[in-house]
Amino acid sequence: MSLLSSRGGRRGPILCFLALLFVFGLYQLGLICGPSKDGPTSMMIAKEKYVVSSLDHKKYSYDRTMPLIFIGGVPRSGTTLMRAMLDAHPDVRCGQETRVIPRILQMRSHWLKSERESVRLVEAGISKEVMDSAIAAFCLEVIARHGEPAPRLCNKDPLTLKMGSYVLELFPNAKFLFMVRDGRATVHSIISRKVTITGFDLTSYRQCLTKWNHAISVMHSQCKEVGSDKCLMVPYEQLVLHPREWMKKILSFLDVPWNESVLHHEEFINKPGGVPLSKVERSSDQVIKPVNLEALTKWVGHIPDDVVRDMPDIAPMLSVLGYDPYSNPPVYGAPDSLVSDNTRRVLADGEIWAAKARQLSLQRVASMPNEEDPSDSPNA
Repeated sequence: MSLLSSRGGRRGPILCFLALLFVFGLYQLGLICGPSKDGPTSMMIAKEKYVVSSLDHKKYSYDRTMPLIFIGGVPRSGTTLMRAMLDAHPDVRCGQETRVIPRILQMRSHWLKSERESVRLVEAGISKEVMDSAIAAFCLEVIARHGEPAPRLCNKDPLTLKMGSYVLELFPNAKFLFMVRDGRATVHSIISRKVTITGFDLTSYRQCLTKWNHAISVMHSQCKEVGSDKCLMVPYEQLVLHPREWMKKILSFLDVPWNESVLHHEEFINKPGGVPLSKVERSSDQVIKPVNLEALTKWVGHIPDDVVRDMPDIAPMLSVLGYDPYSNPPVYGAPDSLVSDNTRRVLADGEIWAAKARQLSLQRVASMPNEEDPSDSPNA
């Protein structure tokens, strides 16, 4: 096959997808529809968008101005725990990862990086405003309709934060929760649980820590760029040690009223209006448990000595985020009594929790390899 044919073969599906996205966006905006007895002027009236709950049959409207919640961070940084705690709140729905939204945003980024494709879009009449409207409509449909509706909708596709400033162009009233975790713990979790992320060499702690450092740096910059009124950095360790204090801070930031249910997310697993779990997300088998200390320092003693020695140079973002790269084991602080009690129960009832994971069919998670996809890479 010639190079020209190969390029044409790749370009065709991309352009078809772009066209479909464009038409879908216009349809969702109400700018295209069937004939009307009122004539052409009625075609410019946007339709009201809403979802009807199957639980209370209440109608929930949604649009680009609603205060969406986005949970971001490097994979294995506590994003699933964060969304589970929010999902336990009766006014919030996050749901499982979709992976669709960061991929759409990344495709848009690739189109704009190509001068030829940018010119092609402009000549085709697809301006930035048209592109933004279409992408926003597509993303909004995914967020609003992939689970039960709620007064506050939340999306947990962690890598979306890489494009945080653009997301706020699409959804100006949105807010981000930026989950931050000790990079040594994150990388150990990625390697030990064999979480395949494009560009990460699961045989090398040094290489994975370098990749983590780059990814967290990009997200940290995005969080700073959008500002503290739009992005709250949440240290995973402090959320685990002091869940009440941090959930009060998080809900206040999101303008969501306090509810004790966020401290007991494990009681709402897979219940109607509660915390739905995915069989293919790596953290599902962990968040069936109450908030506990089990995973906090599992990485200690597993990182090679030469990597530990060079840690300040390999991962300078550790210091930026407030972690001591020389501390082995680290001192994250003393836990609240609730967390200490939870930890004792989790450690004492290991077989019970394993049985519960099997009951929920989550045992597949531990053995099922993730599909590797370039859009899943924090560095893509």
